[in-house]
Parts: sequence; C-alpha cells; structure tokens
Amino acid sequence: MFATSRDDSVRWERHSDIVFGVLPYFLLLLSTALSLAHSKAAWDPGERPITLALVGAAAAWILGTFTLPARGKGRGRYAQLPTALYFAGLLGISAVLLTRDQVFVLFAATGFLQALVLLPTLWALVCVAAASFLVNTVPNGFPEPTAAAVTRYLGGIALQTAVIGWVNLLSRRLTEQHEQRKRTVAELQEALAENAGLHAQLVAQAREAGVHDERQRMAGEIHDTLAQGLAGIIRQLEAADHADGDDQCRLRHLDAARELARQSLSEARRSVQALRPGQLETSPLPDAIAELAGQWSAEHAIKAEFFLTGRAAPMHPKIEATLYRVAQEALANIAKHAGAARTGITLSYMEDVVLLDVVDDGDGFAPPAVGTEAATADGSGLGLVAMRRRLHRVAGTLEIESTPGEGTAIGAGVPFIPPPEAGA
Repeated sequence: MFATSRDDSVRWERHSDIVFGVLPYFLLLLSTALSLAHSKAAWDPGERPITLALVGAAAAWILGTFTLPARGKGRGRYAQLPTALYFAGLLGISAVLLTRDQVFVLFAATGFLQALVLLPTLWALVCVAAASFLVNTVPNGFPEPTAAAVTRYLGGIALQTAVIGWVNLLSRRLTEQHEQRKRTVAELQEALAENAGLHAQLVAQAREAGVHDERQRMAGEIHDTLAQGLAGIIRQLEAADHADGDDQCRLRHLDAARELARQSLSEARRSVQALRPGQLETSPLPDAIAELAGQWSAEHAIKAEFFLTGRAAPMHPKIEATLYRVAQEALANIAKHAGAARTGITLSYMEDVVLLDVVDDGDGFAPPAVGTEAATADGSGLGLVAMRRRLHRVAGTLEIESTPGEGTAIGAGVPFIPPPEAGA
C-alpha cells in the first residue's frame, strides 16, 4: 500500500513538472496566436519582424535561463540570483510585448505562476507585485492623478499581490505537509522493515529457546521416570536372583519389578504429554510426598520420616510438580549413593515461599560449586543438575550442605504461587 502511494506521488510530481516546464511556452504560443487573430497593429507587415523577434527572444530567454538550467531538478527552488535574473528578463520581455498587444498579458501571467514555486515567500511576493504592476500599468499607462484613480490603481495591485501571495503561502504549507507525510511514510516503512527483521529474529530465538527448554525438560523427565524406574527394576530382579530357594521372596521381588515397570511406563507417558506426576492428580502435595517417602522406605529398607510445617495450601501445578520431582530425585540419590540408615523430609509452608528439606545420615560428599554440576560418564551428578534446572524454571533455589562422613541436607525453595483460576 505504501509503495503504491509513493509511486503515485512520484508519477504525479513528474507529470506536474512537465506541465510546469511547458507552461511558459504554452502561454507564449497562446498569446501569439490570439494576437495574430485579432491584432493588426502588432502584425502589420512592417511590425511583424519585430513582434516575431520579440516572441523568439522570449522563448530563447525561457529556454536558456529556466528550462535548460532547471532540467532534472523538478520543481524545487533554485539559486536566488539566477532566478532573479530570469524573472527580470521575463518581465522585461513581457512589458515590451504588452506594448505591441495587450493580449500578451496571458504570457505576462507566467510571472505570477512561476514566482509561487521558484522563489522563497518574500521574493515571491516581490515578483508577484512587479508582475501585477506590469499588467496594470503597461497596457493603459499610469492612472490619472486623482485620488479615486490612484486608489483603484494601487488597490488593484495590492489585491492581486495579497491574493496570489496567500495562494502562495497556502501552496507552500500544503507542499510542506505533503513532504512531511512522505518522510513519515518512508520512516514508517523503514520501521516496519526493521520490526519485521527483529520479529523474525525474536521468533527464531524463541524457537531455539523453546527447543532447548523442552530438551532439558525431557532429559529431566526421562531421568526421573525411566532411569529411576529401570534402576529400581534392576535392583528387584537382582534381589530375586539372590533369593536362593526362597520362592516366596523371589516372587515378591518379581511382583515389585512388574509394578515398577507399570508405574515407570505410566509416568513416561505423562512426561511426554507434559502432565504432572500421577500422584498429584489424586492427592495434595503433602500427601503425595508422604506416600512417596513410604513407598521409597519400603523398597529400600531405609527409614524415612515425613514432616509438615505450616498450613498446607494448593499451589500452581508446575510448582507442586517441581517440588515432588525434587523430593523424588533427592530420595533416589540417597538410595544410590548415600548408604544412609535414616532420612527425613520436611515440607514447610510459609507466607510467600515453600521449602522442601531432605536430610540423610549417610556418607556425605563434597558438594560442587554452584553452576559446575555436570553428569559424569556413569550418570552421577545428573540428579543435582536436573533438580537445579527444574527449580530455575519456576524461579526456585537449591542449597546443598554436605560433608564426607556426616550426611547431606538438600534444601529447595520455591515461591508460593496459587493455582490459576478455573477458565483462566
């Protein structure tokens, strides 16, 4: 749309420049034709060469001082001195032609029209006044020396100058507004092009960030569901292999392995669909963590106690899922690495934050510096990375306190965010 408007404007200006450039010649030709048709004095055989010479001189003057110097510049303003010389010659030739025939007043009107475009306002008014003086004086001479005649004479010149000057000012204002609109449109087009580029860049960055976040999410979900589930299945199968002659014990471990496989498959499907853990669909967060601690304790034969402080309240599903997964990962790490005999889990509801603390009396370790956790070839360390990434996505924090031989304490803090309203 903007391009079409701009093309139309350029095309209109080009056509206008052509008409404006041809106008002096057209008025000269029209005046000459009318003079030939009606004036015998100007075209008397003895006067004809002089009139033709004056007409030719007028055409040559316009060509040499206006048409050729202004070629390619459009209707812009030219240097004042060349323009003043052009107008002086134009008015002089017009005055001489007017002495030959009054019909050449049409050609003298060129001064009115071109002064409005070629000169600044003050000089345009001067030239308009000079052209008005010319057309009001040369054909009929100066008025009679009476108050009424002089008043009519000077009033006519003043009125012509004022009216044409007002048209000049109005034309200039409209031209300035038109130029301002063109600049505004050009700036708007540049801004739109720049915004389009920025939008495309932001979309690409958002897509890359989304892919990266989704990969991290899936890595954490796979670790929390499939990896832990498979590890539990392997432990149950190994325990079944070591149940020498005790069929009841072997069957119990095999049943536990099957149940872990079903749970892991269900959680993997929920992870792919970005759903929160199944335990949170049927139980509040404190009950779900308490149930998790009980199942974990029975599976690993490690005493686990759950404590709740503060007044429990529903939170945003993502916040609850994050705390549940952190508790799940912390317990998995204890079973795999700590060699602990007791574990305590505390869920604390405060005014604007919720804390989850998991403490064990195991072997402990030297915690890595924040931001340096990385998984090793055997997969150790991935749990801390997953916990920190999960908490980071919900503006949470993770603190680890541990000393070799003195156990470990893991503290996770998240902001208390209520669940979204129904339909929001």
